[in-house]
Amino acid sequence: MGTFSTSDGVGLVYHGEADDPLICLPGGPMQASSYLGGLPLDDVIRLDLRGTGDSEKADQYRVDHQVGDVEALRQHLGLDKIRLFGHSAGGTLAILYATRFPQHVKKLLLVAPSPRVVGIDVTDDDRRAVAELRSAEPWYAEAIKGFEEIWAGNFTPEAFAKIAPFHYGRWNDAARALEDHPSNDEAAREYYAEGAFDPEQVRAGLEKLDVPTLFVAGGYDVGLPPNRAREYADLFPAAEFVLQPGAGHFPWVDDPEAFAAAVQRMP
Repeated sequence: MGTFSTSDGVGLVYHGEADDPLICLPGGPMQASSYLGGLPLDDVIRLDLRGTGDSEKADQYRVDHQVGDVEALRQHLGLDKIRLFGHSAGGTLAILYATRFPQHVKKLLLVAPSPRVVGIDVTDDDRRAVAELRSAEPWYAEAIKGFEEIWAGNFTPEAFAKIAPFHYGRWNDAARALEDHPSNDEAAREYYAEGAFDPEQVRAGLEKLDVPTLFVAGGYDVGLPPNRAREYADLFPAAEFVLQPGAGHFPWVDDPEAFAAAVQRMP
């Protein structure tokens, strides 16, 4: 475990050590990075974002502000270029960093990244089409009720709890364990606050991003359905798109061997 300070004096913690680390940014948004502890990859450094895990709380949590935190970590590690990993909402932070500091990114690994940063809208029909692929699962009848409530506009914690199995290719003990990892709900509400980014400007930045990129999506992911994932990946001029069949929003949990093999093939 290591520590460093941000430009506004917040003490942040990272986990891991390597000469050429893969710096991992967690999703949630604002979930403790401990849920990435099972990544089947070498030389990983997990960053606890401000206000999460072992890092200090702060006054500012908006995602664009946290780009500076990633840059502070790069400088603390003494690296000219970094390999950067972003999962889900962490993908937003990774993309904003890469478009602001492309000269400091040598590889970009995006795993089921949130499409909000580029203005791609995932519709209820998109999610329904993926959800219905799971109709033979023993948990489906109860879980789909949660989606029906959400699609009807009832955004209750109970409804979101019901749909948890849809986020995984296999609803097993490993999947359930990820559901228990802590997050900072107050910070999460601020992460995507108004003014954090302009999707059109982000798209323009991606057009000029000459960084080798691996984009991994799950065939069962209701958060980023395959059709929207392909649309998203096409925005990157130097991206390899990998669709991991049978995986949900956490493909390294559903099939760690396939996930690790895809990453290892990355040039």
